[in-house]
Amino acid sequence: MEYEIVQGDIAAQSADALVNAAGTSLEMGSGVAGALRAEAGDELDREATAKGPVDLGGVAVTDAYDLEADYVIHAAAMPHYGDGRATEASIRDATQNTLETADDLECESLVLPALGCGVAGFDLEEGAKIIGETIGSYAPETLEDVRLIAYSHEEYETIRGATGETGSTA
Repeated sequence: MEYEIVQGDIAAQSADALVNAAGTSLEMGSGVAGALRAEAGDELDREATAKGPVDLGGVAVTDAYDLEADYVIHAAAMPHYGDGRATEASIRDATQNTLETADDLECESLVLPALGCGVAGFDLEEGAKIIGETIGSYAPETLEDVRLIAYSHEEYETIRGATGETGSTA
């Protein structure tokens, strides 16, 4: 499956589903979760927290509230307990489960961040490779437009280099 690397604020994106880089508790703190919560409103946090906890690598779906999307898929690449560190397996599982869930919801478009590579401490270059490989090997049912988003220019360049994909600013 082909996908695009974009630079921008995930909370400003328009898609059928936006992805939250979640921890297993689904409590929405800082980073991607904070940006989505700030734009969508506290209802997003309340609904997400009510659906947690989920298994490491698991996902939960909520309404997107005031975001330009139908759904937020909360992908738990990071444990909220223990050391809080993402692993290769948790990133791969969270990405795979996100893609499958988006297809189950009949989404055509999806925007996801570098899961597990922020506060979860996984190396961005290695994480982007895992995410890119997982997306690249996925056979979609309804997904047509998948965007891997980076907030800063530096993150964008790292993800582009790690995946070999071209990109754009959004």
